[in-house]
Amino acid sequence: MSVMGVMGAMTTVWGPFADYEFMRRALAGCVCLSVGASPLGVILLLRRMSLVGDAMAHAILPGAALGYFFFGLSLPAMTAGGLLAGLLVVALAGMVSRLTTLREDASFASFYLISLALGVLLVSLRGSNVDLLHVLFGSVLALDDPTLLLGASIATVSVFALALIYRPLAVECFDPGFLRGMGRQGVLAHAVFMLLLVLNLVGGFHSLGTLMAVAFLILPAAAARFWVRSLGAQMALAVLCGLAGSGAGLWLSFRLGIAASSAITLCLGVLYAVSLTVGPDGGLWARRPPRRQRNMSVTAGESR
Repeated sequence: MSVMGVMGAMTTVWGPFADYEFMRRALAGCVCLSVGASPLGVILLLRRMSLVGDAMAHAILPGAALGYFFFGLSLPAMTAGGLLAGLLVVALAGMVSRLTTLREDASFASFYLISLALGVLLVSLRGSNVDLLHVLFGSVLALDDPTLLLGASIATVSVFALALIYRPLAVECFDPGFLRGMGRQGVLAHAVFMLLLVLNLVGGFHSLGTLMAVAFLILPAAAARFWVRSLGAQMALAVLCGLAGSGAGLWLSFRLGIAASSAITLCLGVLYAVSLTVGPDGGLWARRPPRRQRNMSVTAGESR
């Protein structure tokens, strides 16, 4: 390919981001989500808590809806409401799992269904269908300065806080029950981790909405799992997957005129599907039977 061809391709890819500020703002918001949420997703998957992440994404909806109910589309009100609702559900789910025989993931699933229904009801009482779509699917193409500042702050806090609790969380991934054995320090590490989870879901809520805010938590982490084994490498690769998927999704949404949050989530899903298929560490292609074993199976079938 000639130099002119390469420059033309680069212009085609980068053009929307160079020409339009709202695309650059959307990309900046996705960078914040990738850096803050994707490493947490790796911990979630290794601790087999992926359902908890999905449940938490819906659990913040009633709080955000209450903020919207009283103050409209106010960033501070919806953020504070979502944060309080998420923390309340964490506390209630933990209390139910300790006081009853119900497992913690089942508690989260129950509360998330109640929360989703309550949140949709509150928004429908106060606003129009457009407002409901804004809450459910976000507005990544309309991020203003306060929203970007909130996302950057959450990403920064997440990186530093995760570095502080990295060691106990890493051990817990391979030795379930380790945090309980640590006593108060283990409880504190788990509480900080859940707080970071809620913070990132609230940040993602403003960009992708409550239905797809969990995408940056689960899909990049699941894709990275099929390529590398070490925890640190999975976190780094998950961030790269988040950046690649969000950039591709924004570009496709601009070129094809489709919903940005859906395009971003689908591009992250494509990365996951590719990793699932050809990933060298546990992917479908890597786990296929050796050729000699397949030939023996075919021969045995023909002899019958």
